[in-house]
Amino acid sequence: MRAATHGDSLGGLLCVGFHGTRVPNELRELVARGVRSVVLFSRNLGAPEQVRDLISEIKALTDEPLLVAVDQEGGAVQRLREGFTRLPPMRAIGSAEDPELALRIGQLVGTELRAVGVDWDFAPVLDVDTNPHNPVIGARAFHQQADWVARLGLAFAAGLERAGVAACGKHFPGHGDTDLDSHLALPRLAHESDRLAAIELLPFRAAAQAKLPSLMTAHVVFSELDSEVPATLSPAVLSGLLRQQLGYDGVVISDDLEMRAVLDNFGVETAAVRAVAAGIDALLVCHSAERAHAAIDALERARRVGDLPEARGNEALSRLQALARRYAAPVPDRTALALLQSPEHRALAERWSQWAATSSPRDPTREPGA
Repeated sequence: MRAATHGDSLGGLLCVGFHGTRVPNELRELVARGVRSVVLFSRNLGAPEQVRDLISEIKALTDEPLLVAVDQEGGAVQRLREGFTRLPPMRAIGSAEDPELALRIGQLVGTELRAVGVDWDFAPVLDVDTNPHNPVIGARAFHQQADWVARLGLAFAAGLERAGVAACGKHFPGHGDTDLDSHLALPRLAHESDRLAAIELLPFRAAAQAKLPSLMTAHVVFSELDSEVPATLSPAVLSGLLRQQLGYDGVVISDDLEMRAVLDNFGVETAAVRAVAAGIDALLVCHSAERAHAAIDALERARRVGDLPEARGNEALSRLQALARRYAAPVPDRTALALLQSPEHRALAERWSQWAATSSPRDPTREPGA
């Protein structure tokens, strides 16, 4: 087992996944190296009691605040299913064009996540549904119109916040118009700056103004912004556009570094260092403990030799620690499980589903509030 390190370990920049329904030794070792955020997938999750007990076991690995995250969007991307309210995809909220409904759905999701101890939801999707051939976004997006995406996405995030769960808008600066899945390949977009500002960036500008707690980056090359590397590794996109132009000061987390868009073109170790140097605060490494260890080793080595400025590493750690202090919470007792699939939640989900099934196709020229 690797030796434990101090609280300034750059292991604190990783959000890691693991395999199995109990805490494995591999996760214990990573927490001992400073990891303070864990992401759960369907492979880890069963009935609500098992989820609650697993998260309790994870949080008991350290006395420091530790964030437990999950992708709970609705539709196909709903990791917690058994015993939880089943939700249609975000496109159904877009069909209703009702921010109050989006807020209530966000609060429903947050309440059920908090009941089992989840602190951080990698939602809402802030990509704009502009490409019917997009293989990875599609129905996960709220709407075809950027202003509706902004209104509905931020309302959903406000609902999560009401329940005490941190929201994470994704995938900056926009994955909605790609025709490749970044899980499998490296997409490129050649949109000019005026188009990006009017469509892709509009929801993220609104998220920055609303001070959303976190944003997730896209493994997409935006030629107009940086023709060499995807947004996750680009100082121009992260430090220049997101931090300076949009004024965002929350946590920026990468999408999974083990996705083929990054893994095949850069490798996890190089990508980890370049991402943090560019402005990423948290690195998702969702599958392999060995790759997570390699990323930590690469970050620590880069800090020692000066390839990663110490101030940048400290800034990233500080942001993540602040997020954990605000949102990482003890797992509630078992009585909270009664909140799952409550009559109110089931009725709201049913209303959402019926609206999506009976509403007429959206008018793409309709403005919010019209």
